[in-house]
Amino acid sequence: MTKSHWWPFFVFAILGVGLIFNALNFASAEDELDRTTLPIEPPKRKPITEFDARKATKPAPFNVEAPEGAPNVVIVLIDDIGFGATTPFGGAIETPTFSKLAENGVRFNRFHTTALCSPTRASLLSGRNHHNVNVGSVMEVATGFPGNLGMRPNDAKYFAETLRHNGYSTAAFGKWHETPTWEVSVSGPYFRWPTHSGFDKFYGFIGGETNQWEPVIFDGVTRVPKKDQEDYHFTTDMTTEAIEWVKFQQAMTPAKPFFIYYATGATHAPHHAPKEWIEKYKGKFDDGWLALREETIARQKKMGVIPEDAKLAPMPKDIKEWETLSDDEKRLFALQMETFAGFAEHTDVEVGRLVDAIDEIGVLDNTLFIYIMGDNGSSAEGGLEGTFNELVHLNGIFDAETIESMLERADDWGGPDSFPHMSCGWAVATDAPFKWTKQMAADFGGTRNGMVMHWPAGFEAKGEIRSQWHHVNDVAATVLEAAKIPPSKSINGVKQKPLDGVSMLYAVQDKDAAERHTTQYFEMFGNRAIYHEGWLARVVHQVPWHGKPLCTLQEDVWELYNIEKDFSLTRDLAEERPEKLKELQAVFKKEAIANSVFPLDDRLYERFNAALAGRPDLMGDRKSLTLAHGMEGILENTFLNVKNTSKTIEADVTLNGKDQGIILCQGGKFGGWALYMNDGKPGYTYNWFGLARYTIESPVAIEGGKAKIKLTFDYDGGGIGKGGTATLFVDGKKVAEGRVEQTEPAVFSADETADVGVDDATQVVETLFGNRQESEFTGHVNSVRTSIAGSE
Repeated sequence: MTKSHWWPFFVFAILGVGLIFNALNFASAEDELDRTTLPIEPPKRKPITEFDARKATKPAPFNVEAPEGAPNVVIVLIDDIGFGATTPFGGAIETPTFSKLAENGVRFNRFHTTALCSPTRASLLSGRNHHNVNVGSVMEVATGFPGNLGMRPNDAKYFAETLRHNGYSTAAFGKWHETPTWEVSVSGPYFRWPTHSGFDKFYGFIGGETNQWEPVIFDGVTRVPKKDQEDYHFTTDMTTEAIEWVKFQQAMTPAKPFFIYYATGATHAPHHAPKEWIEKYKGKFDDGWLALREETIARQKKMGVIPEDAKLAPMPKDIKEWETLSDDEKRLFALQMETFAGFAEHTDVEVGRLVDAIDEIGVLDNTLFIYIMGDNGSSAEGGLEGTFNELVHLNGIFDAETIESMLERADDWGGPDSFPHMSCGWAVATDAPFKWTKQMAADFGGTRNGMVMHWPAGFEAKGEIRSQWHHVNDVAATVLEAAKIPPSKSINGVKQKPLDGVSMLYAVQDKDAAERHTTQYFEMFGNRAIYHEGWLARVVHQVPWHGKPLCTLQEDVWELYNIEKDFSLTRDLAEERPEKLKELQAVFKKEAIANSVFPLDDRLYERFNAALAGRPDLMGDRKSLTLAHGMEGILENTFLNVKNTSKTIEADVTLNGKDQGIILCQGGKFGGWALYMNDGKPGYTYNWFGLARYTIESPVAIEGGKAKIKLTFDYDGGGIGKGGTATLFVDGKKVAEGRVEQTEPAVFSADETADVGVDDATQVVETLFGNRQESEFTGHVNSVRTSIAGSE
């Protein structure tokens, strides 16, 4: 071969070596990435000196990819359901998806949450204790004290942010409940919304609960209407959105792992389920809550999810023996549990649709599923008898309904015309073998939840149980270890707090391994506990159905349990082991101070009032708010607080004759008020929880193209929730007057809104307007001013 012939091969060889060298340099740079400082800095490159692009060598592109083999991650978080509710943990509610994952994965029988919604979610996503990220309670009752501010700090970012910066696509679906109430408006700020908290995609609701039939949905930060389809249910909707997203994501970037945070509104009240799912459980709970507890603990022992010597904790004394109930009580209470069970199974089947979709894509084996059955124990917020409209109890009212009045609506229970919750007897039963329920941070009935981990490519264990003690703040460390990504030390220039949790993968790999989470405090509304090296000390300060503390904080009595020998907390050792109790009390104090738990705040309904609680309020000291046509979707905590005070509404409207529709409203069919026009006649309705309606309406229609309509409400005073006199004026002339005998003292709704020119979602005046379209005002609201006592 001549020199001229071998010269191209020589050049090619040299170029090849260069390309290989570049690739090795790139690989080396990729391997040496500092994944603890985010965003990850690209490698420094030498300046290019070649003048001509045709002759210059293009540097390898910098693109952050997830570590090789990093799994997809799906976290499923079900709402308000207890340890003993579902079949994998001995319960009576069938959960085929949860069961299937358990059979092919690992069950944790000593996994814990915080006893309430927002705190559990903040702890899960941050990997830190809930007070440590300012989420001591739910967003709606945040206070002015550190630990309870409701404002997540920048030095405790969610691990979704870490994954996103490390080559993951991230998405959240369903319930959020992590944004301060005063930041949920068109004015923002949005940096504590999901898409500014580490998630590329969000589809769901922002608050603590929603109407499953008529939800208030956001896509990102944009309010979107409910899909117009027959038999709509939000759980089905959010699942479809999750499936469509993951299929699209994998079609576009099959090599890029995904993280899905799938947090249902179910089984939080309102207990809304398709009729056929409720009917499936007809008659299955006719023997009552004590029988259900006894059957559950027997199954739990047989399955090995609790020790053979575990005892059934006693029922709270307030809950009646089933045998002493009337036939009507039994019928009502059985229906409540049938609805809850149908709601739960329907939810789990929807989770199954997501699992099947991931399997169809072909990536289920390398997907780490962490399925948490409950963000706390089952809820006792339905009180001793349950409720057709749980907002009644949310306002601290427990005598507005009767067994008879609820039975009259039995056919509607669980459907679109109900907003129901079950009796606390069923909450205790589905929290078996423990005594207490949601909110009870001092008891495992409030804090222990069944959890399943499933990852075929990551571990070989199948159908096994792990009994190492763990907490929801361990989830972040577990995911990061599985993904081979270190915890973030700095994000966007802000130094990050260390994680409080530890990875659980060691326990999956070795069932006999010594547990690594050895100390954990709990606190909620004064209920508190400390777990430390096999012992638990606690204070039961208040129970959900009383509505007030059992005593002052200074009068509290501590209890002590050896949980290695007493799984269900049935034998108080405080008197026998005073030195051990004193030791644990000191540990609690240390942890409480370190995590900003103090001062303890046992106020309940008062904390719904921002001024009393001491948290920020979007309206601040304002006494009036002026809006105009098209301004809608204003959530309750960002609207002027018109409860327990006199108010005036002044509307300047342009009319077309015989006008119809909403001028201004707040709330919906389960509680609220509305100023409207009916066939040209102005009217005002106060809807008291859907149980009573007070309406005044002008006897004559307004003539002319413009009018000023005014409504005054003179509050009686003398406390909260009192009545008053409503008076209606047109162009300064009184046209109607009437009494509103009672008002809602704390909250109209969890997610219904204030709207101008329309009533979104459910209807305040459902006797006139059947849906949003029918409520649209045929005139035009030029302005409408709402003012409260103290305004000029």
